[in-house]
Amino acid sequence: MSRPDNKNRGAVWKNDEKQSDRHPDFRGSLDIEGMQYWIDAWKRKPGANPKAPALSFSIKRKEPRQPGRAGSYRRDMDDDIPFAPELR
Repeated sequence: MSRPDNKNRGAVWKNDEKQSDRHPDFRGSLDIEGMQYWIDAWKRKPGANPKAPALSFSIKRKEPRQPGRAGSYRRDMDDDIPFAPELR
């Protein structure tokens, strides 16, 4: 069974962790030409002009993970040290 092609598609779900009015009502992800993005969306406020957008969005690019980061000291230990003795 082949996987669906999600290129140039996205989806949002209800934000169950919303704790204030400033937090998004929906959260999700989006693919645009192979680049990955996070989506936050807010519903139109009650009593707002009916011609106002039903949803407003904020889109932020997902940053690729850096190998060797996040608490790893091994990357720092890979440098050549010219004065270190060689072990054979």
